[in-house]
Amino acid sequence: MTSAERRALIFLAMLLCLGAAVRALRAAQDPRPGEQDALALATQLARVDSLRSKAQRGRTAAGTRSAARGRAKLAALAPGAPVDLDRAGAAEVEQLPGIGRIVAARIVANRDSFGPFGSLEELQRVRGVGPGLAERLRPRVTFSAVARPANTIIGPGRAAAARRRAPGASRVP
Repeated sequence: MTSAERRALIFLAMLLCLGAAVRALRAAQDPRPGEQDALALATQLARVDSLRSKAQRGRTAAGTRSAARGRAKLAALAPGAPVDLDRAGAAEVEQLPGIGRIVAARIVANRDSFGPFGSLEELQRVRGVGPGLAERLRPRVTFSAVARPANTIIGPGRAAAARRRAPGASRVP
């Protein structure tokens, strides 16, 4: 083994140790990382169970319903139930006040491309969802995922929009 290979191996070993140390420090800062996830999941499971039991009581003995009709029944049973924007389809999102077909499609596409929202602040990264609409949606939506760190890069769209708004920002001197 050459000296360059030894140095490379030592460097990689130090890099692995540094990564483990960073993970240990993060774990020490947040001793219960999954508690909020578990609480959100338990709440959603309780909602689904109660909706299913209502749907079972309302079914006729004559026949079964298709999956689409069953979902429509569940949605109709709970008109005030919050919509989980980290998991809902475009049809469910479109039922929210102030959300049309196009914005609902943008919300689902953004979530599928860049990951779940986790909070109302992250929902505002979608074009067409501003602070006013987010506040109107607050009592009607929920998020099952953890909010992404603020320094995460979510895509080129925001940077390009900022350059377009700033006069002379894209000019080369």
